[in-house]
Amino acid sequence: MPSSFAAGAGDPPPIPGARLRSADAPVRPLLLWVRTGAAHVRLDGGPVLHLKAGEGAWIPADGWAERAITTEPGTVAFPLWPHASVGAWGLSELTRFDVPSGWQDWLIQLFNLQVTPFSGRGYSPEVIEELLRRPGSRSPAPVEVGRNSSSEGFASPAMPRARGARAVAEELIRDPALDLTVEQWASRVLSSARTLRRDFLADTGLTFERWRLLCRLGAAVKFLAAGYDMDQVAARVGFASRNGLTRAFKGRFGLTPHEFGRELSARPGAGGLTQRAAAARQTGDLIRMMRKMDAPAAPEMLPAASTPSHTNDIHVLSWMYRGSGYLDIGDQRYERERGVATWIPAGMEHVTGLRENSVSLPLGNASTGDLQLTVPLQVRFSPAWDDYLMFCSISARSGLRPDDHNPHRILDLFAEQVAAQRALSVPMPTNPRARAVAMECLRRIGEPGGTHDLDVRAEIHRAFRDETGMTLGRWRYAARMRIARDLLAGGAPPSAVARRVGYAHLPTFSAAFSRFHGLSPRDYQQRESERNQ
Repeated sequence: MPSSFAAGAGDPPPIPGARLRSADAPVRPLLLWVRTGAAHVRLDGGPVLHLKAGEGAWIPADGWAERAITTEPGTVAFPLWPHASVGAWGLSELTRFDVPSGWQDWLIQLFNLQVTPFSGRGYSPEVIEELLRRPGSRSPAPVEVGRNSSSEGFASPAMPRARGARAVAEELIRDPALDLTVEQWASRVLSSARTLRRDFLADTGLTFERWRLLCRLGAAVKFLAAGYDMDQVAARVGFASRNGLTRAFKGRFGLTPHEFGRELSARPGAGGLTQRAAAARQTGDLIRMMRKMDAPAAPEMLPAASTPSHTNDIHVLSWMYRGSGYLDIGDQRYERERGVATWIPAGMEHVTGLRENSVSLPLGNASTGDLQLTVPLQVRFSPAWDDYLMFCSISARSGLRPDDHNPHRILDLFAEQVAAQRALSVPMPTNPRARAVAMECLRRIGEPGGTHDLDVRAEIHRAFRDETGMTLGRWRYAARMRIARDLLAGGAPPSAVARRVGYAHLPTFSAAFSRFHGLSPRDYQQRESERNQ
């Protein structure tokens, strides 16, 4: 099992102000909800709409040229993009509204569904797969290079690896109804249409248009399984009419959407809503709330959810905000409890799941060149960190972020907590007061003065000598060197490691590290890198 460390003993860093520019957001209606603090919205230089905690704003997609959204320091504000079809029956002007407390966790999960590959288990993929492969139906064409026809025909097609193409693919998976041209998509990801087309074909074996069609049809299957009618499904997945959806669906699966829905409803184990479909269905209540037509009841409990079995080409850090979940890698299950952040290494095939009424959020990603943490790890954060971690998730997965946003900051904090957990392998005193001093040393390991300002009595010094075989000063030195070793092994630069363990100058740190480990920081890092190759 991965290790767990109670990181909440210290205070989280302050939350800076942030802003969302027009060019950083998808071209569709935006719902901005302020959880804590204050935010400000301005369209085309008009009057500023001020929002405080518990309020939201509906910002239509049309009718303005420039949009400015800013948040004050200490603010956590979630930008949410409902399905493109919502704009047709939503509000046509900038509108402020109150968000009842019962809706707040639902909105957090709606954000999560926008930025992660979760789908519900309310329906049975096996039942759908069996239906789509029934005698007389057309076997779905493979959606991935080298993938055989027995794989799920309604799954999303393979993801491209190139950065720009992958960003486009992630947007389309979140909202397949987005109807931008290749040229418009290329402009959004700072690429060219030619490069984007080439990357899709090279990485997935599919043209961009074919990839988008398969993405839309996969989403259509899930909405049909959730009980949506044809017109709703067509609008939500990007078809101009039900006839267009019918032709594409039958061409792909060999039966019409109507036939699929009718036969699926007659089969046991196929009912229920996916998380995305449940969220989409409840958006109608959200619109009524914004229009102040009534005060709809809080949404129903969130259904359980899971990702398909998949492998990431980057490291992923995910945090459990509410409830519980799990991470399955092979035969090993890692439980994910409230407050636990889980490191999922690149290259490991896995399934991530949420139990009913649970919410998780992605905190950040790292390339394999940035960090070499190659095994699953877990760190527990106290509730005092909730707002800061939500801010990190929003900054990582949306354009609402500080001007000096550093995507590695939360990863550095996680690595530090992992290193601090491992530092507990340094012999710990059993005397309660001495142990409290040891834990305070670990919490303040990055302060140059360490615990020199603590009033440490002679009995505590004696307990360290008797129970660890080291003086307090020597014990603190050993803990620093153990933490430094793990940070270096994780790929952190020696200069950054020096600061994190309380050394103001790199030469002083290098000399201390060499005395303790017999290797300089750079030599140690090079050796560990070669071992991991």
